[in-house]
Amino acid sequence: MNIMKRSLLLLGTFLTLFFTACEGPTGPPGFDGRDGEPGLDGAAFEAAAFEIDIDFALNTDLNRYEFLFEPYPSDISLRSGDAILIYRLEEIVDGTDVWRQLPQPFFNDEGLLYYNFDFTQGDYSLFVEPEFDAVRVQSDFVNNQIFRIVIVPTDFRASAKLDKSNIANVMSTLGLTEKDVTKTLHK
Repeated sequence: MNIMKRSLLLLGTFLTLFFTACEGPTGPPGFDGRDGEPGLDGAAFEAAAFEIDIDFALNTDLNRYEFLFEPYPSDISLRSGDAILIYRLEEIVDGTDVWRQLPQPFFNDEGLLYYNFDFTQGDYSLFVEPEFDAVRVQSDFVNNQIFRIVIVPTDFRASAKLDKSNIANVMSTLGLTEKDVTKTLHK
């Protein structure tokens, strides 16, 4: 019986080595890759950032404050698959801007509200969405609000590994500096 176990073990080892050493027929060719580096089809990699200072408008029908369908600055065009990240200026501490990524929940005396956004290739919108009657939202939550919008190109290879909650890390990784940020007032 012991010889039989050894024979099966030896046969099993031989078959395992035999099958792992085999190769099948060559598969079909893959799709052609994109030409050009570092961007798509030879286009330059383009990240961008801009900052807006806004007052939200109350929409009583939807019980929220809105800044709707704003086009991107004329020097910025999103391509299919590009994404945007939006940060709200929370406060300034010892001369340093403190940014928080949207969507952002915020608790106040009335209850919970959210700063949120949506976007398309042609425009973006910002919202303040309270879980209580919007007319009770204090004006300092909807007036003189500063947001920074960062465009993350679809071909940016490190985007999955990027700590998107840290605006300084995002800007640095995308090769953007404070000098690259266009600032506009929308009131």
